[in-house]
Amino acid sequence: MRTFRTSLNETACSLLTFFSDLNSTLKSLLSEWFSVGLLRLERITWQSPCEILQKISQYEAVHPVRNWTDIKRRVGPYRRCYAFTHASMPGEPLVVLHVALTEDIANNIQGIVREFSTLDTDEDVNKINAAIFYSISSTQAGLQGVELGNYLIKRVVRELQSEFPHMAQFSSLSPIPGFFLWLQGALGQHKKEGRAIELLSEQEWREVEDVTGAAPGAPALEALRRLISTSEWIRSDRLIRALEPALMRLCAWYLYGEKRRGYALNPVANFHLQNGATMWRLNWQADTSPRGIANSCGIMVNYRYFLDETSTNSAAYLQNKVIKASEQVMGLVSQFQKNSKL
Repeated sequence: MRTFRTSLNETACSLLTFFSDLNSTLKSLLSEWFSVGLLRLERITWQSPCEILQKISQYEAVHPVRNWTDIKRRVGPYRRCYAFTHASMPGEPLVVLHVALTEDIANNIQGIVREFSTLDTDEDVNKINAAIFYSISSTQAGLQGVELGNYLIKRVVRELQSEFPHMAQFSSLSPIPGFFLWLQGALGQHKKEGRAIELLSEQEWREVEDVTGAAPGAPALEALRRLISTSEWIRSDRLIRALEPALMRLCAWYLYGEKRRGYALNPVANFHLQNGATMWRLNWQADTSPRGIANSCGIMVNYRYFLDETSTNSAAYLQNKVIKASEQVMGLVSQFQKNSKL
């Protein structure tokens, strides 16, 4: 019996090794087949084939496209949409990048995807100083692990520099998936350990207690958890003002301080930091859609690409796990560290 178990364990280990090696081999082959040198960069416009526009709409994973008017705006004036395609998959976008052309670095998504005032206007080059990468979507599940997104951003930057030689500001406006779930976990941990007072200042707790009628301590923390989980707080100007400092501190720590194997826990942060971007600015009430509130309490973040620093930043992050962050972000992280012992 012991010999049988030993043989079974050895067989299982051999199978695991085989499939691990097979996975690595397939990933290597896909990386070669879909290497950047074999990819074609296409700009998607309203004149692109209808089936391409439909696929771009269907594949949009960050800010869902609502209708044809919506997609027309996203490929129209003051907007750019680019995709990588491959000769072996004609008419099939592999990864898609949406860009907004703005005067300054955008601090909310409402002005990019939900306003239609510039739908039929001509572009004024004097109003285009910044490129905002507000959505990047990989369309093929089978190509997960093949780094196409970072190459697409680099190619698009070159395209935009050629079209707008004066442009010097490049930044994402990124969602923060996972923050809400992490926040709920942090609130639960503090409640369990009796450390609720560390999360908010005395004044912030008083505001929560006054609005909810909850008693100080654990009852107030539980009331806060319920408020955030139901998004009720977004209807109260008083709570919006009261919770802004605390949620911004917590979000900054989640992005900067929470790690997996030494790298940023948040997948979007990890992607842009690998590319050499700077964690530049957190934006309050940047996405007030139900999805934005549910995912990240409405907070979004700019990862800014300083082109003369990206190579250095990328190497520091990948090799030494160092995150380049702005004074705003580091200030919020410092405030969090003073209040909490997470």
